[in-house]
Parts: sequence; C-alpha cells; structure tokens
Amino acid sequence: MMERNQLVRRISVAAGSEPADTVIKNGKIIDVFNGEVIQGDVAISGGYFVGIGEYEGKNVIDAKGRYLSPTFIDGHVHIESSMITASEFAKVLLQHGVTTVIADPHEIANVTGTIGIQYMLDSSESLPFDFYFMLPSCVPATEFENSGANLTAEDLKPFYQHPRVLGLAEVMNFPAVVQADPDMIDKLTDAVQAGKKIDGHAAGLTAKDINVYTAAGIRTDHESTTAADAKERLKRGMYLMIREGTVAKDLQSLIAIVNERNARRCLFVTDDKHIDDLIHDGSIDHNIRLAIKSGIPPITAIQMATINAAECFGLKDKGAIAPGYKADFIVLDDLKSIAIGDVFKDGKMVIENGLLVNDWNESLPAESDLLRKTVWFAEVTKNHLTISLNRSKANIIEIIPNSLVTRHVIEDVSTCEQGLFQPSIVADQLKLAVIERHHLTNQIGLGIVKGLGFTSGAIATTIAHDSHNLIIAGTNDHDMAVAANTIKNMQGGLVVVNHGEVIASLELPIAGLMSDRPYHEVYSNLNDLHLALKKLGANKHFNPFLTISFLALPVIPELKLTDKGLFQVSQFKHIPIQSS
Repeated sequence: MMERNQLVRRISVAAGSEPADTVIKNGKIIDVFNGEVIQGDVAISGGYFVGIGEYEGKNVIDAKGRYLSPTFIDGHVHIESSMITASEFAKVLLQHGVTTVIADPHEIANVTGTIGIQYMLDSSESLPFDFYFMLPSCVPATEFENSGANLTAEDLKPFYQHPRVLGLAEVMNFPAVVQADPDMIDKLTDAVQAGKKIDGHAAGLTAKDINVYTAAGIRTDHESTTAADAKERLKRGMYLMIREGTVAKDLQSLIAIVNERNARRCLFVTDDKHIDDLIHDGSIDHNIRLAIKSGIPPITAIQMATINAAECFGLKDKGAIAPGYKADFIVLDDLKSIAIGDVFKDGKMVIENGLLVNDWNESLPAESDLLRKTVWFAEVTKNHLTISLNRSKANIIEIIPNSLVTRHVIEDVSTCEQGLFQPSIVADQLKLAVIERHHLTNQIGLGIVKGLGFTSGAIATTIAHDSHNLIIAGTNDHDMAVAANTIKNMQGGLVVVNHGEVIASLELPIAGLMSDRPYHEVYSNLNDLHLALKKLGANKHFNPFLTISFLALPVIPELKLTDKGLFQVSQFKHIPIQSS
C-alpha cells in the first residue's frame, strides 16, 4: 500500500516541483495505449513512473535513441516445469526482460497439497521480481489417477487472503463444471466472491462447451491449437492466451487470428518450459520475436506481452510506461530482434547488457519431509512390467511432435511365445509405464507408445503431469526397471539408462519436480541428459522427457496412460491395451 508521504512526493515530482529520483532522456517510448512511439523525458520516483515530458532528476540516464519498452509478463506458467526454484527462475527470466509471471503451482500441489502452495508463496518472497499465483483448481486433475493430494474448495479458500494470489487456476475438469459438481461450484463461487480471476483449460472443447465455461465465469484459455479454436474463444469474451512452450508450440497456428480489432484480447504465455529452452530461446521475449516474424507489428506484439496481460489479471500498475505505473522497463536497440539489453525493476537496473547486475543467494524456506521425501514405491522388477496380449492388435499412444495432443492408433504388435508384448524398434513401438509414487499403492499402469524413436535403453522421470507419478518409456524391461529404482533412490528426477547402466541423471529432490541447485548447474545436467538421449537414438525433433511427461495427462486428447491404465480422453474412461 502506498503511504501518504509517498503519494505527496509522487505528485510533487510529477508537477516538476522537485527532482525525480531518475530521469531517462533521449529514449523512444513505446506507448502501449495508442500503439505508437513517443518522445520525452521519463521521470521515476519511488519505483514508479510519474511523468513524461521535461524533467530533471538526481540520476540521469541517456537512452541514446534506444527504445524504452515495458517489461514483459508471462500470463500462465508452471515454475516447476523449469525444474528450478522460484529464486533461480527469476534470475533467468530477468535476463529475458520478464519481471512478472502469473504462476500456477499446480504441479507441486499435486504432490504435496497446500504445503506445496505455501512453499511456492514463501520461496518467491522478497525478490526483484513479481510472482503472482493462481490457485490449483483440479488436484487431482481427474479421478482416473492417483495423486499426492486432494484439494477441496475449503483447502484453497484461505489462500485468497494472500496479496499475491490473483484467482483460481486453469479449470481443466470440464465434466465437473458441466455437471455442477458441488466442490467445483464452491471453488468457482469462492473465487468470484473474493473478486478473483478464473483461468480456463478448454482443451478439445466444442463451442457449446465453451459457452458453459464462460457462463461459469471462466475468462481465459491457453489450450487453443487452431485459429478456429481461438476465434470461438474470442467471440465468447475470453482472453486468448497464445502459448509457446517446450512441448506445446501453438503460436504459429494461432497468430494469424490476431488483428487490429482483437489484439488487445490476446496475450502470451509459456505454460511449461524447460530451463535449457528458457536459456537458449527465451521466455515471453521469444513469443514476441516469433510473432513479429509472423507479421504482427512489433508494438502490437509488445502490447500483447505487457498491457494486455496486466489488464487481463487486473494488475493496474503494470504493463505500461506511464505515470502511476511501476517503473519496470527494458532498453531495446531495435523493435525487430527484441534483444534484451538493460532491464530495470522498480526503477533500478537489474540487468546490464544482458547480465545480472547483482546476483543473490538462495534463501529457501525450511522444507519438511513432505517436500523432500515424496517418492514411494516398492522395488520394481522386470515381472512388474509385462503386458499380456491374446491378440496381436493393440491400442497405442502415438506422439505428435511438439504437441500435448496424442493420437489413438490401433496396430499389430509383436508378442513372444508366452503372449507377452515385445517392444519393436523397427515399428517404433515401445513400452510405457506409470508407477504410483505417492501412497505406496504399488499401482502400475502399462501401455505402448509410438514416436519416441529409441533404438535402445529407457528413460524415466517423476515429472508426469498432472499427478506426477513416475513415468518410464523404454525398449526393454530390464533398463526400465533400473530406471525406476534409480529414481526411487534419488527421490525424484530424470534418468537415462542404456544396457543396464545409468548414463545420465538429474536429481530433483523438491517434490520430485525441482532442483535445489543453481540454474546453471541444472542446465549443465540437462545438457548431459540430451547427449545421453542421442545414444538411445531419440527423436531429435522434440524433447523426449517433456513429451513423456504429458503422456500421463488424462485431460488432453486423445490417448494417455495413468497409473490405473490406458485412458481414452474423449470417452473419459480407461480402455484395455488389447484392441478387439
């Protein structure tokens, strides 16, 4: 809250009665309201912009004819998908001009419930970065899998008192909405009564289904994959979130829908993005560059990444260079490359020439065993992984590269004399397993996956959306069992196994989702994993680990695998591996 004295000084500086803390001169200011470039001095006081015109200041910055842009906002992201803590995440995103994210702690909540939500809030405090949160609406995502927690409306309600909680996160359980499930209705009602926002997750929904969502007060969606999808959402008053993550790359398919009439209802999100992709490509700055290359005017693309996202979530003092807005801005050489030079947060430089001005030490809150010890299952042997078939035809999950959506295909498969499925490198039919890791149920779901392209070995990870059980894919049972037991001993992470040997691994001890190490160490480990994947002959056109992590997500079409078995999303039911 702004104090009285702060307001008095802000008014005084704006009126020119006293000097500003900082004045930026000779800059080309991106006016996101009128969609144009303007000129003038920019005055900053107490971490806020207070005036544009002619000003004097205690500190003067010469922009030397460069552009001044508001910093970028990611409208929907799961921090856990980067595999680093909030503090390390902030360090990476600042280097890409992002100073604000709206995060959904859905991943860690599925493992540890309210403890995980509180951990994310606590670990993101007191940083030169603005973390806002939406509360996980669907933990578990469905009743068709075992999750680590079950969050009711009563569990979530107290968090609305937190100043950085903006609303209810992606409502992905459409059946619960359309059937007016009592707990879902309570969650929606609580959010509305608290004056909060509600995010959608309308994957695969028809136009009529979207009517249901918007009638329920849901106003955003990040699951559009075609221009037609996007148009249906926009015409029903939803904000269109254009996603470009590590697996889900929807921007090229959606950007053509954006025009001068509807652009202000569109914003950018990353959703799920690995640390290596954040470092290589960037965050929202990458979305902007892709949009510009696709023909979107640069200022329109910047509007989508700034003021649009701020207005969508009611962040009244963010997203613009204008009096009364937070002095969060980027200095850009041009409006084509969007190369991040200097970044300012609350009027202070945090990035100079693309590098952190002041690093900071991690200050993690104390973590209980519920955050550190989350991988529980019995020793896995080859016998746990056998698939018996009476006939040669099987229901198979086929991967669509760089998409969360899969195909349901029926193909002939190979079996041994005992009638057990035999993975085929030639047919690219590998074995897939999901092992429940939260409650020692020893539940194992088995299936067949096509499209990974492995010629040997196995991979495993405890990142398996949304319940984050252990998921394993491999060419043989022995390597899959080694991978499973290695993960158990690590208490979460990623492993690559070949010929019975662990050739690369990354430990993720925080809920089996995040590392407690600096981001550059995690990045180095991921590079080792990628090199190891080459030895398995993995498909080079997508990220195998992130791809399999979504093969367990039973709310995205069409065929997925949970710890309870093969799941057909369109019918919302489990089906046998064997096809009739």
